[in-house]
Amino acid sequence: MKIKDIVRVLEQWAPPVLQEEYDNCGLQVGDPEAEVEQALLTLDCTEAVVKEAVAHGCGLIIAHHPVIFKGLKALTGGNEVQRTILAAVRANVAIYAIHTNLDIVIGGVNGEIAARLGLKPLRVLDPKTGQLVKLAVFVPLAHAEAVRNALFAAGAGHIGAYDECSYNLEGAGTFRAGAGATPFVGEHGQRHTEKEVRVEVACPAHAVSAVMAALRAAHPYEEPAFDLYPVLNHHTGIGSGLVGEWEEPLSESAFLGKLKAVFGTPAVRHTRPVGRPVKRVAVCGGSGAFLIGKALAAGADAFVTGDVKYHEFFLPEGRMLLADIGHFESERFTPNLIQAHLARILPTFATRLSETGTNPIHFH
Repeated sequence: MKIKDIVRVLEQWAPPVLQEEYDNCGLQVGDPEAEVEQALLTLDCTEAVVKEAVAHGCGLIIAHHPVIFKGLKALTGGNEVQRTILAAVRANVAIYAIHTNLDIVIGGVNGEIAARLGLKPLRVLDPKTGQLVKLAVFVPLAHAEAVRNALFAAGAGHIGAYDECSYNLEGAGTFRAGAGATPFVGEHGQRHTEKEVRVEVACPAHAVSAVMAALRAAHPYEEPAFDLYPVLNHHTGIGSGLVGEWEEPLSESAFLGKLKAVFGTPAVRHTRPVGRPVKRVAVCGGSGAFLIGKALAAGADAFVTGDVKYHEFFLPEGRMLLADIGHFESERFTPNLIQAHLARILPTFATRLSETGTNPIHFH
């Protein structure tokens, strides 16, 4: 399978446009037109991971963390990043990173954490702004259903857990075809009145191009009339962190023990127990301390993340249990998540989970 076809599946799931400004997602090494037989999935791409890919005949490495974060001024093998890239180029192994764009889609990294803990997801903890537009298009009555179907298929019409959402208002449109026009209905030089439907749908900002292409392909007019509006509504499926609940609460001790067992860590750094059961839990893979306030506002009994600094442990002020399970541990199941997604969409494409340990932190 061509690398570009695998990339297309990944980017329909987690569009690169959603990545944070500091990030560097996408194909980092390799030719998108190249064909590969299987992919190796890993949290981090290191020189050892490249060697593992070569040993198993994997022409593509899909990593969560980008191997290239900043611009490179040399490729001499002077550090781990340079050696990793050189090894990949020499072995003709491509490297693709799917990072913060996968962090902020609701079925991404945080959804996997919630699933591993057995939490029922409730909502995104901190919805990302500017991710929705409203499309209003005017369609001849007889063609409204075909246009609606095309918009839905291209990604429009999602509101929370509902899809194929639209508002439809019938009316009459007028137009006069000028010189050079090829009108679907009406005569040149004469005003025409047509029964039309105003179809309104919500559209993710990252899907606007695809939705507009689908609109033009399905609409019978050569010049469809439409409006695109920015809206202030939050996209309920895009944002940082996730809040979920258990049906039955756990004691704080049982909760901490569950974290150790599920994420395979010998120790969990946490704030002083607050003395109440844990039922509502906020989670954020990686470095999520910036969401402590959001977790408190969401009424979380506990917040699970990684990379919490000393002074940040003071922030909950006894109102919530804050647990730092480690950056690697919080994201360790991301390769499994990617593997499951590719298996659903590309069931005949082979993937394997890396067996190379990449966690730089060890416990004694």
